[in-house]
Amino acid sequence: MKINANHRAFTLVELLVVIAIIAILAAMLMPAVAAAKKAAQKAKAHTEMVDLVNAIQAYDADYSRFPVTAAEQAAAGTSDFTCGLVQYPQPNITWPTGANGNRSFDNNNNVIAILMDLTAYPSGAPTVNTNHVKNPKQVKYLNAKLSGYNPATGGTPLPGVDNNGIYRDPWGNPYIITMDLSYDDQCSDLFYSQRAVSQSNGQTGYNGLFNPDAGGGTENFLFHGKVMVWSAGPDGKIDSNAKANQGLNKDNVLSWQ
Repeated sequence: MKINANHRAFTLVELLVVIAIIAILAAMLMPAVAAAKKAAQKAKAHTEMVDLVNAIQAYDADYSRFPVTAAEQAAAGTSDFTCGLVQYPQPNITWPTGANGNRSFDNNNNVIAILMDLTAYPSGAPTVNTNHVKNPKQVKYLNAKLSGYNPATGGTPLPGVDNNGIYRDPWGNPYIITMDLSYDDQCSDLFYSQRAVSQSNGQTGYNGLFNPDAGGGTENFLFHGKVMVWSAGPDGKIDSNAKANQGLNKDNVLSWQ
């Protein structure tokens, strides 16, 4: 058999050069792929938050009340109520003192149980909606995916509704929900109401918020609407000592934006 003298195999050096070129091209593409993934996750989070807002407003339209417990309503008093922030510990958060201090002590699982008409959580534990007491019409206002994640066993939290009924964003962190329990068509979120976070210039706040008090010198930056839902974003962190568009707060995803 005659062997073609012009045909030869790649040398080791040539193979290494090809591998190096492929590695360089892959490294160049990785940031673009990561950015595209992050953008897709943010879009998904925003869609889920809008669905939550719509579900809460539909429940309010049907029952003339928000999906909260009597204890949560009592804690809010004449103020609004924020749930979900209990998952974000110090030192990045400095909560307001005084009357605002008791406006957030629950996760979002009570709201989710009522909106999804869950009488028991996936874990088997009863919810505040036992016997459909908080949703007698048995309407499923929210259709959220159950993740199967069990906080009791640890591990990386998964997106969706976990075994304890906590609704988590695409990065596995609880959605924060604020409702207008004072029924003045203004929402005072426990985090975004803070001047250190939301004040841009005087009474004007970031992300469309506004402070009705002269000079904007109070912890009273408000959203004109009945419901606010937001996520701590890809980093899963927030900072009450940073502006809304800076540092750990810069990547937060907001339903009203």
